[in-house]
Amino acid sequence: MTRPGHSHKQSTTPDSDFESRCFRVTHPYHPLFQQEFELVTYRQNWGEERVWFHDAKGQLVSIPAVWTSVVAQEAFVAVSVGRSLFRVEELLALARLIERLKQTGGGV
Repeated sequence: MTRPGHSHKQSTTPDSDFESRCFRVTHPYHPLFQQEFELVTYRQNWGEERVWFHDAKGQLVSIPAVWTSVVAQEAFVAVSVGRSLFRVEELLALARLIERLKQTGGGV
């Protein structure tokens, strides 16, 4: 079923379920963690969905949407409830990087 007035054109704003124009930074290691901002726009840039907002200095900046309350929390994050800071695939990628650096003399 198509909503009245619904366009098939790709939107640069979140779905209409995102009622508030404000969002919160939810990434625990981001320097703006737990701060709330007014959403300027939401769109795909550099291969990922990003939120754009004005920082405390009034500059237009963006961060990945997954680091905010705009995007539903990932299942892994919800299930781990802070008990694990990294996914297995991330730890394996880190181990490969460390091994490669050791082999090339890049240091760690």
